[in-house]
Amino acid sequence: MLYTCYIIDDEPIAIEIIESYLLRLEGFTVAGKFTNPVKAFEALQQQPVDLLFLDIQMPGLTGLEFLQSLRRKPEVILTTAYREFALEGFELDAADYLLKPISFDRFLKAIGKFQTRVRKAESPVSLKIQASEVEAPHLFVRADRKNVRVLLDEILYLESLKDYVRIVTTQGKITTKETITHFEEVLPPARFLRVHRSFIVAKDKITAHSADGLDIGKTPIPVGRMYKLAVEKEILGK
Repeated sequence: MLYTCYIIDDEPIAIEIIESYLLRLEGFTVAGKFTNPVKAFEALQQQPVDLLFLDIQMPGLTGLEFLQSLRRKPEVILTTAYREFALEGFELDAADYLLKPISFDRFLKAIGKFQTRVRKAESPVSLKIQASEVEAPHLFVRADRKNVRVLLDEILYLESLKDYVRIVTTQGKITTKETITHFEEVLPPARFLRVHRSFIVAKDKITAHSADGLDIGKTPIPVGRMYKLAVEKEILGK
């Protein structure tokens, strides 16, 4: 994922330091740098970004006034040389507050807080089964900053990729920020089976099985040792 950032500070050296820190990180790009908050405000109306680095004390318009003026607020990390403004900044729901001079270690902690907030905001909006008289059972997952509808009938299998899950369907693949355990709790056990710490399969999509694994079409799926008894009971009726 690529995060776009604006840096707003009346001190060019402060902008240079933050930009140099961002250049050391993967997944972040500086979309604009501003010493004038009014210019930054105008730019935000034309090109919204994911994250603002915003100095609190600026001539003409303070960072806090700037933040209050925004109708749609991106995530914000406040920067200042004055510790006393921290409380007011957090009351405006800033992700973090950096006191100048800013060390790289402290900068990384602020980035971590920002990413945690983004993950919470982008978690699946409806990771629960939905159905009605006119709609087949489905769920919504968050992928590519969109809420994607997934029909249960189209799911072939799910594969864990550390902090993500790849959902393989008859229509293609969808990768979402979620745990496979969460999917195991949500998907109906009558239709889906956990066969490995990294795999859940749709029972009706199993085309072959053996003592060590099973196939979904031409795709081999391993069966974990801890799951072997449950798989044998479900598939072989043992």
